[in-house]
Amino acid sequence: MKINYDPKLDFDDVLLSPHRSKTASRSSIELLRNFSFYHSDKKWEGIPIFAANMDTTGSIAMSEELFKYDMATCLHKHYDLDNLLQEFYYPNHQWWSMGIKYSEMEKLAKFVELSGIVPNLCIDVANGYTDDFVNFCNEIRERCLTQWSGESPIIMAGNVCTPEMVQELILHGGVDIVKIGIGPGSACTTRLKTGVGFPQLSAIIECSHAAHGLRNGDGRLGLVCADGGCRTPADVCKAFAAGADFVMLGGMLAGTYECEGDWQYEWLPDRSKMIRKSLKFYGMSSSEAQSKYGGVKDYRASEGRVKEVPYKGPVKDIILDVLGGLRSACAYMGAIKLKDMNKCAEFNLVNRTHFDQSV
Repeated sequence: MKINYDPKLDFDDVLLSPHRSKTASRSSIELLRNFSFYHSDKKWEGIPIFAANMDTTGSIAMSEELFKYDMATCLHKHYDLDNLLQEFYYPNHQWWSMGIKYSEMEKLAKFVELSGIVPNLCIDVANGYTDDFVNFCNEIRERCLTQWSGESPIIMAGNVCTPEMVQELILHGGVDIVKIGIGPGSACTTRLKTGVGFPQLSAIIECSHAAHGLRNGDGRLGLVCADGGCRTPADVCKAFAAGADFVMLGGMLAGTYECEGDWQYEWLPDRSKMIRKSLKFYGMSSSEAQSKYGGVKDYRASEGRVKEVPYKGPVKDIILDVLGGLRSACAYMGAIKLKDMNKCAEFNLVNRTHFDQSV
């Protein structure tokens, strides 16, 4: 047994310090970023925020709306092949999601064959700490290069939360972007069921440092995506300030018009029509998801919760709120670009960052 006595921090444990800034207006803050990758020769440009590949938020409608803001969506893996062949319009901003079943590898190979598109990939499992996962990611990389297309896609994979596994996935798994987060998601109960996890802010700081310390022969860095735990625009700002290259949002986008899933409706007071009231939102390791996609296995526990999320209106409103928060945070911190947030960041330890301002 080993006990680590170093304090680990979450988003609510810190606030960012303001600094003198030359920026006259929030409107002058540059949020677009350009990325090169450790393995893939592709380039990616956009605002580095992803909609999570949950079957509610990772929808085609979500991808079409987020594309307008130069953001990406990891489409959920439960779309059938015909649907994807018809709706895969924006290869750089619609990412293909998959687990590590070989049937999913075959589905990807068929898509590449029929469409001629080599999509960017999100390889997603709850526990990214297995040799099988590392080997599968590397096999996907090799098959793309040698069998399917001759091209090398951008591969994002996870989840993990410690530096050693970030380095393992980049160096030996052929991964370009490592997804960071074990248990922080609003619909995840891994910490309650298993006692396993890592406070998300510290995970981002330590894992981004490990990834950015790796350079290939051309000087291109390993990258990370913070996945889970963002409940407010402030959390998104803190994630980028902590060193995240990309941030993935699930719960913050759940309940918006572009989501798919089980909607509850209610009548307007005058009974003229029914309107959306709430969306059933659940973790992809929940009993709800397991029952929907193959049945609950008797050797595992449900590690996700089910909840009703009130209807929030169009996702545009959430996105504009997040982008406004990012621009304002950069202006407070003295960063003229999103890229500079980490360089300008100074975190202050606090006891409580949120409180009821109505009293």
